[in-house]
Amino acid sequence: MEKMRMESMDIIAQNVENIGNLFPDCITEAKDENGKIQKVVDRDRLMQKFSHKIIGGGTTERYEFTWVGKNASRVEANTTTNKTLRPCIEESKDRDNTENLYIEGDNLEVLKLLQNSYFNKVKMIYIDPPYNTGNDFIYIDDFAQNIDEYEEAKGSFDEEGNRLFKNTDTNGRFHSDWCSMIYPRLILARNLLADDGVIFISIDDNEQENLKKICDEVFGENNFIGIFVWKKKQGGGNDSNNIVVEHEYILAFSKNITNLQFNLDKNYKLSDNLYPYRDNYGEYGLITLDKASIQFSESLVYEIKDKEGNSYFPRVVKGKQSCWRWSKLKVEKEFDKLVFKNGKVYTKYYRPEGVTPKSLLIDTIYGRTESGNDDIKLLFRVKPFNYPKPIALIKHFLSIGSNKYDIILDFFSGSATTAHAVMQLNAEDGGKRKFIMVQLPEKTDEKSEAFKAGYKNICEIGKERIRRAGEKIKEEAGLNGQDLDIGFRVLKLDSSNMKDIYYSADEYDQGMLENMQSNTKEDRTDLDLLFGCLVDWGLELDKPYTTKVINGHKVHIYNDGDLVACFEKDLDMKTIDEIAKLQALRVVFCDNSFIDSATKINVAEHFKMIAPDTDIKVI
Repeated sequence: MEKMRMESMDIIAQNVENIGNLFPDCITEAKDENGKIQKVVDRDRLMQKFSHKIIGGGTTERYEFTWVGKNASRVEANTTTNKTLRPCIEESKDRDNTENLYIEGDNLEVLKLLQNSYFNKVKMIYIDPPYNTGNDFIYIDDFAQNIDEYEEAKGSFDEEGNRLFKNTDTNGRFHSDWCSMIYPRLILARNLLADDGVIFISIDDNEQENLKKICDEVFGENNFIGIFVWKKKQGGGNDSNNIVVEHEYILAFSKNITNLQFNLDKNYKLSDNLYPYRDNYGEYGLITLDKASIQFSESLVYEIKDKEGNSYFPRVVKGKQSCWRWSKLKVEKEFDKLVFKNGKVYTKYYRPEGVTPKSLLIDTIYGRTESGNDDIKLLFRVKPFNYPKPIALIKHFLSIGSNKYDIILDFFSGSATTAHAVMQLNAEDGGKRKFIMVQLPEKTDEKSEAFKAGYKNICEIGKERIRRAGEKIKEEAGLNGQDLDIGFRVLKLDSSNMKDIYYSADEYDQGMLENMQSNTKEDRTDLDLLFGCLVDWGLELDKPYTTKVINGHKVHIYNDGDLVACFEKDLDMKTIDEIAKLQALRVVFCDNSFIDSATKINVAEHFKMIAPDTDIKVI
């Protein structure tokens, strides 16, 4: 039986395989740092595929955007992780029925773990990363500091021991550190986007220029949609010595611009004065059929008669002869759409269902920073989180960038405004969108309103907001909210479920191996192991699961047989056969689950007879 890897997708190996499929002659073999033979790309051969000249010896000058630490951050994006996601039942809401996820932990590690399960599946990503103002925290991924040095550097740690760094202007790599933080996360995020997916990123002037260049590289310049300018406040403030900054930016990039199809903005308020009339088809306005502003054509100057026989010709406007916008043939075919009034000929234009999304978000319908504060105050009666984005703003991007059954990801989820907006929009349009929130459990300041209210980290704020907002939305929706999913399944990033022996068995002798009865850690539950297998096997993490007892052994059934797992010991062949009869797509056991060696050897043969299509693995 094959042994599970219990680590994130090897992106490098996947990329090598993809290149090999296109250019087989560019794949060779080489030894890694441990002396093992592996497939690698012959760089020179590959580059030769894209040049008529001999590669090598030419100038190295090129257009590129770089910074100190870029190569290391690119390597970090491609490095696997053997960490896992552990379910937290007590903090979840409606965990058996919900399809929403709330994940606590460093988003870089979480994004790596999500590669298997959500590769190419996420329709929309919205993130509001640190703006690098000098006051917000930056994740540290690979700084060469020991703990003592780090504590002296005015950094901080979250509850799980993840390192944080306050990137002040005294830091010698002010912009470089921020770029190295965001770069690998965007590389991984792109992998998760569906082919028609889109990402929206909030930012201000501190890093807008750098973020745009990084996104151009990660997503491709041709996949740039545009920059939305959001008016966050109305005057006031002393955030600049010379001007009052009233705006922020939201950068928008697609996975593949040819597949992108934005929805109309249905919230944009069109003036009622434009549509003063109504007929069976709706509200409409009138526009004259003749125009002097269009290119003149003699063929478009002709007589039109109304039903009473009155004649109409294009007018002379300011000394310039106008012409009709429609051809004579079109007038004949669509005569009923003409309106004759005050000696002029008009056509109708109806109020549209929406408008093409606009880049300037200056109307109050998109919210202000203050309305974001009000949104959260309505739920908590205090302000536990500073400067949350308004629900209206996020809901706008959800409306134009997603459809009713899509997956929405926010891996800088903060106070969980995105989750709030997803539930609100679902209640309004009957959608079934599901969210994945990812947030590092940063500690709250002891002087903050959040800390005084009992919230020790940001994740506690976010989860409580989802609980309160969901109940409020469902109550206000009444009968329309009966099927609304306001739950969420909490998962927490942790070290591997497996002991070190699982990854480095070659470092142990036989005597040590024999003394180890199990290769899983003693503090891990069956659910921990189950979700570790889901991550490794690439199954979505939001599906229902049940437990049944077969011959006295607990068997976990995930999503009606997508995966069946039994981690108990002393499994005999009778029990194995009963598990096989479940006809699951996948089955996993512990390596030491079987009552004896003969049973372990015969497992595969019995499955071939009873459930030949079942894939079997052990941990």
